[in-house]
Amino acid sequence: MNIIEIVDINQWNQILASSNEQPIVVLKHSTTCPISAAAFREFASVELQTGYVVKVIEHRDVSNEIAKDLGVQHASPQVLVVSNGKATWQATHYKITASALTQALA
Repeated sequence: MNIIEIVDINQWNQILASSNEQPIVVLKHSTTCPISAAAFREFASVELQTGYVVKVIEHRDVSNEIAKDLGVQHASPQVLVVSNGKATWQATHYKITASALTQALA
């Protein structure tokens, strides 16, 4: 999977707009949390062309904007499937598994 880090709100807005063409997958990731590290490994193992990651400590503004735009309460780690500008599936913490994400995308 090609993993692209989201580092600013303008980039997020472009990525969100692209969800009108095809679903996107975003992982909100804490670089200091071992649970988040495990979630990142699960996320990275899914066979996707592209996945997006926002580091919640380093880019809190982007993380907050994602929560606001999608109407989803913030969590970390948290994976979101977004289609047509709306969160269609989410999981947090130990519920983030490659199999759950693969099933959500099927």
